[in-house]
Amino acid sequence: MALHVMEEANRCLGCKKPRCQEGCPIHTNIPEVIRLLKAGKLDDAGWMLFENNPLTTVCSLVCNHEGQCEGHCVQGIKGTPVHFSVIENYISTTYANKMVKGPAPSNGRKAAVIGAGPAGLTIAIILARYGYQVTIFDSRDKIGGVLRYGIPDFRLPDSVLDDLAYRHLELKGIQFRPNTYIGGAITIDDMFRDGYQSIFVGAGLWKPNKLRIRGESLGTVAYAINYLASPDAFHLGERVMIIGTGNSAMDCARTAVRKGARHVTCVSRTDEITASQYESSYARLEGVDFLLNKCTLEIRDDGVILADSSIDENGKIQPVPGTEKLYPCDFVIIAVSQGAESNLVTSTKGIDTSHSGLLTVDEDGHTSRPGVFAAGDAVNGARTVVEAVANGKRVAEAMHEYMQSLPMPKTTDYPDAPVATSVRASAQTEQLL
Repeated sequence: MALHVMEEANRCLGCKKPRCQEGCPIHTNIPEVIRLLKAGKLDDAGWMLFENNPLTTVCSLVCNHEGQCEGHCVQGIKGTPVHFSVIENYISTTYANKMVKGPAPSNGRKAAVIGAGPAGLTIAIILARYGYQVTIFDSRDKIGGVLRYGIPDFRLPDSVLDDLAYRHLELKGIQFRPNTYIGGAITIDDMFRDGYQSIFVGAGLWKPNKLRIRGESLGTVAYAINYLASPDAFHLGERVMIIGTGNSAMDCARTAVRKGARHVTCVSRTDEITASQYESSYARLEGVDFLLNKCTLEIRDDGVILADSSIDENGKIQPVPGTEKLYPCDFVIIAVSQGAESNLVTSTKGIDTSHSGLLTVDEDGHTSRPGVFAAGDAVNGARTVVEAVANGKRVAEAMHEYMQSLPMPKTTDYPDAPVATSVRASAQTEQLL
């Protein structure tokens, strides 16, 4: 592994104007990281990666490298780009084992993060570096959000997220409150009451978009976000049809193959596969088929009714009459993206949203309510992990600036509790102390 990494590192030209860095949404200083590695300063390279991107171990595995750093590499113009993903993964995973630094001194202020996805984790880690007492709230039992419940384990092992939780949350003193849905028993107003001076909303997109066709409620149908969260809960059979050709559809297809499906087909309304070439090529390699230019008309117990598609004079995709055909399958997965759930917003006064339910913010993540910030998928819709991290970094700085402008919180004083007179009670208290 190390030999292969050094071979890639030695191919880097160290460009004065690094196109790779320009292509990275978080502007990782790739030439300097590689220079430090080649100079035998792996720890310095690792520190630089984590300082710039707290989720560097994750991004090294799931980033769209072909469209970002590697896609901009000058070596790739006439040949093969430098595979920085391999270099980043080696440095970050090796250096992560050495990260044992405890929490920063407390600055006496509290901040809340709703949602343990990439944007929320990034913000929590950066605020903890400043000394804020940070609590992360999430409706799931473990951190990660879409990273854990929307990306298959063969692409992003849970062990990577578990290590991140230990290195960045437990060691840094960040509290995690799992299985807590904000907008139900606990509201944003409750959080302000309890002393949080700033609140970040990064609840993600967990509401599947529907096809709105007959048969969508059948027992042989699942939405991609639900299937990927718990694939073992579904019995697929041998033939699986996936409606959609994005990256989530590729994750569903490749997971279905690993769960025993013998024939997996992805369907697109157009002649394009919207997933990255990297993901779609792996799907093809693993035996996934594609049906292009097909409209989905109806789902039945024994298959899906598809028709050829065409574009009308208004630019809308329409089925071609007379081309309807039943395509047999045992199970259907609908992978046409997700939308925002509204409980959190509807339970909170003063937060504006767009017509699609996404939160409305300014360039620094301020919502229309003072002290409430947002970023990531809750604002921009489904985007890449590294874009969520980049947005999270910007919003974390805005939250820091906002909280520093506020007076220090006052501690409520209560009268001392009566001293226990029972000998037995006193002994128990002494043992607890």
